[in-house]
Amino acid sequence: MKSQHSAATALSALLIFAFVGASHAADHGQAGASASTIGAGSGSTTPGAASGTIGTGGSAAAGGTSASSMGLGATSSIPGQSSSTLGTGGSASSANGGNDMSHSAVHGSGGGKLHGQSMDQAHEQGGVWSKSHTQTKVNGDDLTSRTKSMAHEPGGPPVKSTTTSSTNLNQ
Repeated sequence: MKSQHSAATALSALLIFAFVGASHAADHGQAGASASTIGAGSGSTTPGAASGTIGTGGSAAAGGTSASSMGLGATSSIPGQSSSTLGTGGSASSANGGNDMSHSAVHGSGGGKLHGQSMDQAHEQGGVWSKSHTQTKVNGDDLTSRTKSMAHEPGGPPVKSTTTSSTNLNQ
């Protein structure tokens, strides 16, 4: 349990740092595009019990735009009982009168199956944009999370970063 707490704490701290960095770049209209992602996961099994956590997140910034997204999932089980949770969210902003969109949702289908995603993007005139998309799934003992962040300024290709983390408690 301690390793799960440490992994979740480390992931949370790094995501906060990424969100603040992207927001700072957008607020100050700094030139250059950047994108970063991070992920962590842990699992613990004993004869008769299993638990795991998973998470990814990322941010992107270009011009006066920024976008960030993250997802965290966890499951715990003992014979005859199990519990799962999933959370996801993100943000997007444009400092120069552009457009931004954020959408997050979590869906469950029973039996410990949860799926969540956050899609966040900001656009400015002239082809400047930032996007971040996270998908997280808890399916029984399988936990996966993937984040892709991208940013673009005219004159070059988009900057991209992708991270995938997974944990299978049956292995």
